[in-house]
Amino acid sequence: MTDSHFFLNHVPPMGIYETLYAFRDTFGRFMGEKDTHPWSQGFPLTTPLEKFGGPELPGSVEVDWEDRFYPKAWGHPKLREAIVEYYNSQYGSTIAPENVMVFAGGRPGIFTVMAFLKSHVKVRIGNIEWPAYLDILTQTDTEYETVPFTKENNFHPNNAEYFDRQGVDEGTGLMPVISNPQNPSGQTRSGEELRELIEMAEQPGNGILLDEAYEMFHSPSVSGIEFVNDLDNCNIFLSGACTKGLQSPGIRIGWIIAANSNIEIMANYSSFGMGGVSHPSQHYAVKLLEPGRVKKARQAVEAHYNWQRERYGKAFEEMGLGVYTGNGGFYHWLELPKGMTSHELNKRLFKEGAAILCAFDCDMARPHSKDPSYKSPYERFFRFSFGPLLPETFDSDIQLFREVYEEYRRDVGVE
Repeated sequence: MTDSHFFLNHVPPMGIYETLYAFRDTFGRFMGEKDTHPWSQGFPLTTPLEKFGGPELPGSVEVDWEDRFYPKAWGHPKLREAIVEYYNSQYGSTIAPENVMVFAGGRPGIFTVMAFLKSHVKVRIGNIEWPAYLDILTQTDTEYETVPFTKENNFHPNNAEYFDRQGVDEGTGLMPVISNPQNPSGQTRSGEELRELIEMAEQPGNGILLDEAYEMFHSPSVSGIEFVNDLDNCNIFLSGACTKGLQSPGIRIGWIIAANSNIEIMANYSSFGMGGVSHPSQHYAVKLLEPGRVKKARQAVEAHYNWQRERYGKAFEEMGLGVYTGNGGFYHWLELPKGMTSHELNKRLFKEGAAILCAFDCDMARPHSKDPSYKSPYERFFRFSFGPLLPETFDSDIQLFREVYEEYRRDVGVE
C-alpha cells in the first residue's frame, strides 16, 4: 500500500531520533548498547553520583487500591505539594498547588501550552534550540519567528530581542520559548539578566515559556520562579521535570507552573486528551523531591557536571575546535574548522559506534520537512553530550573522538 492509502498525515521523527536511526542503519545496533558512545543523546547518568555525595535513587514505590483509580487531571496532590515545597524553599517563591500541572514528561506540557495559545499570540524562539521545539511548533500550527544566534552574540542574544515589537501588529501577544540553561549551547540566563527577562515577560501583552529542564546544571541552580512578581496575573509558563537533574527520565514525570487560570485550561485538556499521569510514577517523583534528598542531589549534579564540562571543554579546545559553550547544561556547543561539516564527521563516527548531534537539527529556521535546497548557517557546528558519560570513560571517549576528527582533518587537508 502507498502512503496515500493510510489515514494519518506523515510526521517525521524528531531530529535526535533521525540521528539515532541513521546510526543504527550504519552500525547495526541501537545507540546506548554495549560498545556505543551516546554523544548525541540528552540524558543524564541514572546512577548515584557517589564521587560528589549524590544520594541513592529510590528502588521502589508502594501502590495501594486508590492508585488504581483514574489519576486526577492536574496531578496527584502529594506530587503537586512536593513541587510547591521544592520551588518555594529553593527559590523563595510563593506558588500554590493550584499553580502546578503534572504531565507525562516535559515535552507533553510544552506541547499543550503551544496547542492552546490564542491566535493573536506569536512565538519568538532562538535560531538554535532543542530540536523538538520545531516539531511541536509545526504540529500545533503555532506562528513563530526566530531570534538570531551567532558567534557575534556568543549564541546569547539580549532579552530585549525576544520582545522587540518593531513591525508587530498592535494587539499581538509575544511568547518567547527559551530553554535555560540552553540546549544545545549551555548558555544560561541567571541573576539580574534572568530577573530582567521575567520582568519583560510579566508586562501586558507578553509572556514566556521557560523550559528549565537543565535547572540544576548551573552554579547555582537557576529558575525564573525566583523573580516572578504576580504569577496568577501573567502568562509565564515554567516547565520542569524529573528527567535531567533528578536523573529519572524513564518515569516520564514533568510539570508546568503557571497562573491558576492557565492551569485550569490544561487540566480541562487532560480530562479528555490525556487522562492524567501514572500514579506509581508520581509517587516515585515525590520520593525524588524529598527535601533532604533533593538538597544532596542538587549539590552532586552541580559538582559532577561542572567537572565534566570543564575537562571535556579543555580537551576540545586543545584539538582546535571552536568552543562556544556556556556555563550550564551537559552539552558542548562546538565548531569545526572551515572545510569540514558535522554531517560528514557524524558519518565517520557512526562506523566507530559513536555519534554527535549535527547543529542542523537544532536550527529552528530550517524547513520541518526535508528540503535539500536549504543550507543551514550552522553546518560546521554540533552538540556533544557528556550527560550520560561515566567519569571513567573520559580518556577513551576523547581518544576515539580525536582519532576520527584528526583523520577527517587530514583527509580534507585542514591544517
